[in-house]
Amino acid sequence: MPALRRYLHDRRPLPAAFSLALLAGALLGCGRDASTIRIGGLIPLTGEAPSFGESARNGYELAAREWNERGGVLGRRLELRLEDDRGDPAASLYALTKLIEQDRIVALLGATTSRVSLVAAPLVQAAAIPMVSPNSSDPKLTGIGDYIFRVGVTDQTQGEAGARFAWQELKLTRAACLFDTGNPFAVGLAQIFKARFTSLGGTVVGCEGHAPGAANLKPQVARLLHGRPDLLFLPDFYQDALLIAREARALGFKGTLLGGDGWDSPRLAATGGRDLEAGFFTSNFSRSEDRPAVRTFVQRYQNRYQSDPDAFAAMAYDAANVLFDAIRRAGSTAGPALKAALARTDFPGVSGQIRFDSQRNPIKATVIIEIRDGTMRYRSQIAP
Repeated sequence: MPALRRYLHDRRPLPAAFSLALLAGALLGCGRDASTIRIGGLIPLTGEAPSFGESARNGYELAAREWNERGGVLGRRLELRLEDDRGDPAASLYALTKLIEQDRIVALLGATTSRVSLVAAPLVQAAAIPMVSPNSSDPKLTGIGDYIFRVGVTDQTQGEAGARFAWQELKLTRAACLFDTGNPFAVGLAQIFKARFTSLGGTVVGCEGHAPGAANLKPQVARLLHGRPDLLFLPDFYQDALLIAREARALGFKGTLLGGDGWDSPRLAATGGRDLEAGFFTSNFSRSEDRPAVRTFVQRYQNRYQSDPDAFAAMAYDAANVLFDAIRRAGSTAGPALKAALARTDFPGVSGQIRFDSQRNPIKATVIIEIRDGTMRYRSQIAP
């Protein structure tokens, strides 16, 4: 992959171990089994959000299994090569280099988080390898290049949908937000929500950032509650959202809690208890939505994994199916042909019909999930 090496050389000096990994990959990866199609994947199996990676892995594997049971694609078996990116951009460089240089993948699924996808995208773009991200929502991602696609809605779409839901459906008028300054997803979502809620006529009484990994946020929560908000917007991942919710309830807050799809984990409702009761979050998918495609997917997932799928599983399943269908339609695994087929996608996913706009972002509604009686339930959709 000369283009990849040129990109890496031009962008930054490489650590010695990374340079050796490139060399080893070039030597080991010079052959490829013609009977299989190798698809790479970056998933956070360790780090701050391992449930996202576990769900994504299940979604990818379920989709690949179903295609292989039907004979594969182009008469070849799909072979997944999934690497743990730890949710860490630095770690993802090593994982992605192995996938490209050693495993010789033809396309990349992932990454799940924006911070990793923003590092991975320039590398696969330079290598002319299409990338389909299930959940990375940073608006800048697909602007990196024409080989970069996503099936999940962007931060812009989610933030605006959350603000519209709070103002128009819940009739809330005073909001405050608290977010992790080390999480680009949370930062971006907070900014977008604040701007949209204000433009609709609402008042944001305070919007503050907190340090990553903070164990005690009561002083900041108390300061925000002093402004008498009827809504707390918490765009953090589920662990921090749980902490803030507990502290807000302990301080007497009886208003509404609202977040983004970083809340979407089976661990959230199970451990949140009454602190998150009647809370809401924006997402791409709800397993309680009454559509045949959703019911079938949920049943297959439950049969395979003895658990319920969350949005990260569903979006990984959709991303994989969109990619495999594009390979079928392209009749080739060559990067340019596959990229062109992806751009023409019109696929009935479990998260809805998936089509891409000119910037390779999905044209689809945002789902609103309600936490009620300890379960996550479909509430409504906000059209784009």
